[in-house]
Amino acid sequence: MLIDTHAHIDDEKFAEDRAEVIQRAIDSGVTRMINVGADIKSSARSVKLAADYNEIYAAVGIHPQEAKTMIKSHDDLLASWAQLPKVVAIGEIGLDYYYENSEREVQKKVFIRQLDLARQMHLPVSIHDRDAHGDTMAILKKEGKGIIGVIHCFSGSWEMAHDLLRKGWFIGVDGPVTFKNAAKLPEIVQQVPLDRLLVETDSPYLAPVPKRGKRNEPAYVRHVAEKIAALRNIEFEVFAKATTENARHLFGIQ
Repeated sequence: MLIDTHAHIDDEKFAEDRAEVIQRAIDSGVTRMINVGADIKSSARSVKLAADYNEIYAAVGIHPQEAKTMIKSHDDLLASWAQLPKVVAIGEIGLDYYYENSEREVQKKVFIRQLDLARQMHLPVSIHDRDAHGDTMAILKKEGKGIIGVIHCFSGSWEMAHDLLRKGWFIGVDGPVTFKNAAKLPEIVQQVPLDRLLVETDSPYLAPVPKRGKRNEPAYVRHVAEKIAALRNIEFEVFAKATTENARHLFGIQ
């Protein structure tokens, strides 16, 4: 029994077989999935998926790459969705200095706006942080009071992870932990307390070994979980149960 806490099943790459993808996940023991928005249109699709499938919950938000598209009316729209019972987080939000499709100052302002929204709606956040560790942590320190969440697809240092853990945050781990070039990530996931780890796919991206290079899907979260369980030298069932409880605790899902 696993929960994929970060997927984009609404993506067009699933247009031909979305229902089958969802059923494969359920058949493989992935009992719940959180579909995460990246802009207004995908957030709307996320909300609809959550309404259509008992196993799917939604997060709504504006990805940093799309920050320049956020207008004033979007705040109210996100807030209205955030009141729906199956919307469990604001995300994915944050900073991306790798692509920089939106200017850094715009990204920061939109990030802060959505952190404030999460605080007002009493929801956790799912944060995208790519090549922006310093600014991400600085903003969370200043603007993140009263907010809890997960750094999705964690790629920072142990020092960053330790700082987040002290604040009560969670660490999201995806396919890269299975890669040969995983750098320090395997060491970090060995040190993070078991009650602060979440497993994710980021489907359709970042497929784990042995599916690397293929389209990712929620069923493959099992490969991520198996890898981390092996790294920590614990039984898979023990790890699966722990991360499922973590997801239920953070996102308040059944």
